[in-house]
Amino acid sequence: MLRASDDHGWVVDPGVQLGYPAARRTGRSLQLGGDARLRSGTVVYDGSRIGAHFETGHGVVVREDCVIGEHVSVWSNSVVDYGCRIGNRVKIHANCYVAQFTWLEDDAFLAPGVTIANDLYPGDEKSARLMTGPHIGMGAQIGVNVTILPFVHIGAGAMIGSGSVVTRNIPAGMVAYGNPAVPHRRVADLPGIEDRVTSIVDAPAARSEHRS
Repeated sequence: MLRASDDHGWVVDPGVQLGYPAARRTGRSLQLGGDARLRSGTVVYDGSRIGAHFETGHGVVVREDCVIGEHVSVWSNSVVDYGCRIGNRVKIHANCYVAQFTWLEDDAFLAPGVTIANDLYPGDEKSARLMTGPHIGMGAQIGVNVTILPFVHIGAGAMIGSGSVVTRNIPAGMVAYGNPAVPHRRVADLPGIEDRVTSIVDAPAARSEHRS
């Protein structure tokens, strides 16, 4: 069942399911704040609490027992599994999987294809009892196709490079990448956007001149 005020201001496409019954019965209704924008194929389970201005792409699943803040967006074909804690203004891009018991603090960003794990030894009963997703700090930026393993803490404002596998804690404010991901420099020391774009655009021309 769904609890909301009469004046909720939702825009809900056909084919959206709200308050889908959870096999893990929580005994709580779905609570969805005002001004939500939910696109077709979205399924939101019973038992979660979601703040105002929630927005989804197509084919999004949000499981039960999640607590989600305000101005959160979850884009197409992403799954937020049960028991997650998500702060305000978090952006989860397309094709992401957020495992059970993950914590995303305010203003965190997951680029397309991020996969989050929560089980160190899948199939092991003790590991299942200890399942814990990572803790991603305030304003951390996670690049395309990054994999983050259980129990990891990514510090506030950190940036994880595309394709990395994060197996250990990353300090706040650091740029980390690789498999396994390790810190390389401070985010504050990154070159400016204009310099980075110039280096990328000019690189093929420079190689062509060298070959000639």
